[in-house]
Amino acid sequence: MSSVSVRESNSFELALKKFKKQCEKDGILSEIKKREHYEKPSVKRKKKIIAARKKAAQKNRMFRR
Repeated sequence: MSSVSVRESNSFELALKKFKKQCEKDGILSEIKKREHYEKPSVKRKKKIIAARKKAAQKNRMFRR
């Protein structure tokens, strides 16, 4: 749970900015996006394999230069 302590002299915009930064640091937004739609384990595995292939291909292209 993210929380931000705010002084009375601080503006709302500053408090909101601090809160957003803290949420980003805690990984809350990425967790929400990940849980937004359910993915079957087989789909997750396929995506992981495809991402690994793309990363390997990109690495090979970098070394060929």
